[in-house]
Amino acid sequence: MSEASGGRGILRSKEVWIAGAALAGIGVHLALRFGVGAPAAAQDGALWFVFAAGVPLLWDLLVKLAKREFGSDLLAGISIVTSVFLDERLAGAVVVLMLSGGAALEAFAVDRASSALRALASRLPAAAHRRRAGVVTDVALAEVEPGDEIVIAPHESAPVDGVVIEGRSTMDESYLTGEPFLLAKTPGSEVISGAVNGEGALTIRASRRAEDSRYARILLVMKESEQRRPRLRRLGDRLGAWYTPLALAVALAAAVASGEPRRFLAVLVVATPCPLLIGIPVAIIGAISLAARRGIVIRNPAVMEQVDGVRTLIFDKTGTLTYGTPKLTGTHLAKGIDGRELLALVAGLERYSKHPLASAILAAAAAEGVAGIEPEEISEKPGEGLLGRFGGREVRVVGRKTVAAVDPGVLPDAAPGLECAILLDGKFAAIYRFHDAPRDDSRPFVAHLARAHGITRTMLVSGDRESEVVWLAKQVGIDEVRAGQSPEQKVAIVREETGRAPTLFLGDGINDAPALAVATVGVAFGPRNDVASEAAGAVILEASMTRVDEFLHISSHLRQVALISAVGGMALSIAGMGFAAAGFLSPLAGAILQEGIDLFAVLQALRAARAPRTLSDVHGHP
Repeated sequence: MSEASGGRGILRSKEVWIAGAALAGIGVHLALRFGVGAPAAAQDGALWFVFAAGVPLLWDLLVKLAKREFGSDLLAGISIVTSVFLDERLAGAVVVLMLSGGAALEAFAVDRASSALRALASRLPAAAHRRRAGVVTDVALAEVEPGDEIVIAPHESAPVDGVVIEGRSTMDESYLTGEPFLLAKTPGSEVISGAVNGEGALTIRASRRAEDSRYARILLVMKESEQRRPRLRRLGDRLGAWYTPLALAVALAAAVASGEPRRFLAVLVVATPCPLLIGIPVAIIGAISLAARRGIVIRNPAVMEQVDGVRTLIFDKTGTLTYGTPKLTGTHLAKGIDGRELLALVAGLERYSKHPLASAILAAAAAEGVAGIEPEEISEKPGEGLLGRFGGREVRVVGRKTVAAVDPGVLPDAAPGLECAILLDGKFAAIYRFHDAPRDDSRPFVAHLARAHGITRTMLVSGDRESEVVWLAKQVGIDEVRAGQSPEQKVAIVREETGRAPTLFLGDGINDAPALAVATVGVAFGPRNDVASEAAGAVILEASMTRVDEFLHISSHLRQVALISAVGGMALSIAGMGFAAAGFLSPLAGAILQEGIDLFAVLQALRAARAPRTLSDVHGHP
């Protein structure tokens, strides 16, 4: 379905017009027959009108036959033609209504299930307020270039990705994260296209063209995912491949055994497998819509079936199981050193450093309520660390080797992770230890995988050094570790494990793309991903293991709903075939019964768009 689809798109569908004509023709026939007692020729004229309206459907079936495509809807076509020759025109008209009405119901159900896509599309403004030389003019989104200054008025949506250069406000990014949080935006903050501005006006500098923005890419992959034909739908075709000859065989046997040709028609009418033609695609689109509302973009709907068979889950480390930023996790103080006073000195010094660990020290000071002391003098020469002077006191932030040269024998044993050493007035004062800390939900997520999702093995594969990877694996409960792996080695590991059992690879970096591609199911994780990456089958937009768990539950829910719709509908049809073969159902009664089965299939399939009772049970399995 295209993004323009909706109520108007449904009305333009030829199946809807055919269904309307069939319904009108049948209504006129019944009125002439039972209302006014009109002549038989007049009654039949209304039914011939229905057959004329259904000619495009028969033509489509003939085209498929010419291409040697023997689909499940072939039974309906045979039923329509047979009804004409057996003088069961009312039953044939009902089959025309059933075939066209089933397609119309599917269009309506898909339209309802696709509402999330249309809601996303409606959020983006048609124009941007571009400021040049102090003058603001409205321009089409296609005219916005990286570097342009764009003004976002209160309560407007951001037209492109960018960085705030003026103003302060809050923004609602719930369409991306699924959580109703308002995020503060100040100069330097990133703004994502489609986010809704709060009370204050903002001016941003565009970082991408509108067509390359995160929002546009989300729309693109959602439209692609709705148009893809997953294995679940092919399962419907495979079921139809044996079901169609079975129905024909039963119909012929019933006609031959009874000597009544009408039993052939009765069996075919009730056997028409609309649950296969309608139920499965409606369920798929509904599940895609549900996932989108939770911040999960399904690039390839086939992964939603495949993930149910996954038995090995392979994790990348940095940014996946961890937050992707180092945190101060341990401090070893020399005797007589006041930890808070030392932290105040070091934090005041690190405020002016560009070292990757500086932000971790500043964050730790803020968390403990320690205000950094302003240094009087600061220097950072290559190979000498960071040096600052505070009223006659000297503080140096250096590495382990420097301390060993200045004050040997005082250092504690090395430990996993990163570290820096502090010298106070030339003497060892402390070791600060850092780790890329695991996410809060990483351990409970790993712990519940076997019980909730049948995962029998978990592996941590990373390019980081072994001591750090082993430390993290112990923190989150993973036993198998492969450290120091290059992207090429990651691919080899994932390919080897996929040969043993279906795998899911979860990674967040560009270097993970090859591994994502070779896994049974590749899931890209976190907002730093390029959503349009061809490598992943699904993209988790919010960096949260809980969202990954939701993806697993939604996929399982889809499979259950789709199979119940298809198999349940077919079982009802087979039961109806038995009654028709035994002579208990006329062709007309069989057609009416099949309409009821179609309604069951559609209503059942629509359940896929509703969240299952358990959307995530990560914290239910500590």
